[in-house]
Amino acid sequence: MRQLRFHGKAIVTGKGSLKHVETIKSSKTLIITGKGSMFNNGTIDAITTMLNKNNIHHQIYSGVKANPTTEQTMDCVGQMKEFKPDTVIAVGGGSAIDLAKVATLFYEYNLDFSKAINEGIPETRKTSFIAIPSTSGTATEVTKAAVITFPEDNLKRGFKSDAFVPDIAILDPQVTLSMPKSVVAETGMDAMTHAVECFINKNVEDFTSVLAKGAIEGLYKYLPLSYDKGDIENREKVHNHQAVAGSAFTNVGLGMAHGISHAIGGMYDLGHGLINAVVLPYVVKFNSQDPWVEGRLSELDKLVVEPDFIQAIVSLNQKLNIPSSFKEMGIEEGSFEKEFDELVENSLKGSTRVNPVQPTNDQMEELLRNIYQGKL
Repeated sequence: MRQLRFHGKAIVTGKGSLKHVETIKSSKTLIITGKGSMFNNGTIDAITTMLNKNNIHHQIYSGVKANPTTEQTMDCVGQMKEFKPDTVIAVGGGSAIDLAKVATLFYEYNLDFSKAINEGIPETRKTSFIAIPSTSGTATEVTKAAVITFPEDNLKRGFKSDAFVPDIAILDPQVTLSMPKSVVAETGMDAMTHAVECFINKNVEDFTSVLAKGAIEGLYKYLPLSYDKGDIENREKVHNHQAVAGSAFTNVGLGMAHGISHAIGGMYDLGHGLINAVVLPYVVKFNSQDPWVEGRLSELDKLVVEPDFIQAIVSLNQKLNIPSSFKEMGIEEGSFEKEFDELVENSLKGSTRVNPVQPTNDQMEELLRNIYQGKL
């Protein structure tokens, strides 16, 4: 028996759906966001105007890093303890929303990372939580996952709890229009990685299989258009399909691409979506040695109308100007070799544990070296 959950109370979609903020019932709201883009494109002003209209007292916690750390999370918790909000609005990319998820639960339960790791994370939450993603990739607005960087361990650590699923996800494509092309590409391929890893994960079943497959089809079609044109129609398609991918993988799990991505991202502070995009074809090829995975990939060959799905992903990366190797990403060879043993060890952790093919230490070493050199 399995219990599936695809989102919180509601997903609000479409152009102008940001106006849903007007319906919030709150006395104190904390807005959590990044360094500048949501201020520059007017999103924060629009939100605060609606809160002021309803006489809702609010504060802003801004400056969330691209890879939020334990220290920054606890800094946000400190502001929350002073302000005592009953509602949190997380606005921005996956980093801002992930930090907000963890900080909200830590605030409510007086937790820190030591307690969370040793005692576990609660599964319920009283504080209202609204997520408004500005990028189209992480789907954290519909998932029970959050990722925080532990600089002292050179590692990103994932946390899961039903309490992390936002009550309301607002998917307004207008909020995504200010995304630079590089962010469109990287976050879009993050979503593609979610969908593909879910589809070939052996925990997948009928509901999540249909969602993952639909997300792959939509992202493969609309991501290049969103990248090239930047129009609201194609941005909306990608924004919606990445959330569909999230609704699938949050019930299934991911795989080795994310295990490697968390290791590389924790070591080098590189973008999560970029690393996933580079790693994905290598991991899919590795997993294709499993007959069941090979059969699933044959379904994707037909879906994208290409003879080889792995090559289709390589071609998609090329269209999006995604590098083909760690070396091309700018990781220096000396640094890679120096940190190699730790990268191998950390890449075998996390999502790699639910990969359809369990790699040995030697296989991981070979795979990482191939990805570094671009030997697919």
